[in-house]
Amino acid sequence: MRALLLLTAANIKSFTRDRAALFWTLAFPLIFIFLFGSIFSGGNSERTIGFADLDGSARSAELKAAFASQPNVKLVDASEADLLAQMRDGQLSAVLVVPAGYGATVEAKATPATITVYTDPAQAAAQGATFQLVGGVLGAVNQAASGRPPAVTFTNQAVQTQDLTFISYLVPSILGMSLMQLGLFSAIPLVADRQKHILKRLQATPLRRWQLVGSNVLMRLLIALVQTVIIVGVGAQVFNVEVSGNWLLIGVLVVLGSLTFIALGYVIASFASTEESANGMTSVIQFPLMFLSGTFFPIDAMPDALRTVARALPLTYLGDALRQVMVGGTPFSPLWLCFAFLGVWLVVCFGVAARFFRWQ
Repeated sequence: MRALLLLTAANIKSFTRDRAALFWTLAFPLIFIFLFGSIFSGGNSERTIGFADLDGSARSAELKAAFASQPNVKLVDASEADLLAQMRDGQLSAVLVVPAGYGATVEAKATPATITVYTDPAQAAAQGATFQLVGGVLGAVNQAASGRPPAVTFTNQAVQTQDLTFISYLVPSILGMSLMQLGLFSAIPLVADRQKHILKRLQATPLRRWQLVGSNVLMRLLIALVQTVIIVGVGAQVFNVEVSGNWLLIGVLVVLGSLTFIALGYVIASFASTEESANGMTSVIQFPLMFLSGTFFPIDAMPDALRTVARALPLTYLGDALRQVMVGGTPFSPLWLCFAFLGVWLVVCFGVAARFFRWQ
């Protein structure tokens, strides 16, 4: 165990001295987050809100007109059930429901009338903006009825939606992509060490092969955890991405995904004869994984042929699982299937690498 830890520490020192490796592992994913986050975090500020008028009185019509007059607000009329269904699909940011008897309660002036505001607590920014909007409109309504208690108040009901901002979709995807790159690029130093006969010399030492392999894997798992902290931290602090999932489950996914792609990197190292060929094989595998696995846009937007390819790629299931767990994204596949698919890829790649990997 002491030899394993010492080798791991040596590998970490070697890794931190490699500026190119540091760039591709830590800086490159952050560049994507800042680039796309800066582009898509702004955009159209118009909010589409559902308005269900169950009263149909002159007072409820006045309330609707007050909301419709607010800047950057678009009201959608429909039944309460239809509006809530649209909200769950991500088409509406909130739903306002005016109950039957609203007008009579306001006219009676005995007790305040109450409207219901449906929001998604997971979308904190949208929820806060909705509360600010509703508070402002009702404040004006109550001010018009000065000299008596508030005429109208509101109560909040939570609704879980499938709506994700682009940056909320992107952060788990970029984390999956960075874990993929970390694993695949493990092939290049292995092939370089074999080409320089370093692996052959290490075989002549008392070190065992499992210690050499284990130290490399352990080093990359530690780097994967650092990547996770940095990427999630930047997403949360800079772009207000809310990670609402179970951190233990996120950690298990990070470890499983890292092991899967490290094993795939060892498969590349098993068949690459030179460092240049390892670079080429890594690129050939990396770019289809990056662009056909739903990293930058949902797989449902792809043509059927490409969607079929995406279903066979491990990064598809790692990114999908991370989005489900971290931000409650709409599943592409059930979570258990994502775990099972990554496990199958891990076992198959490990078996191939164990059979064909050459030390000299």
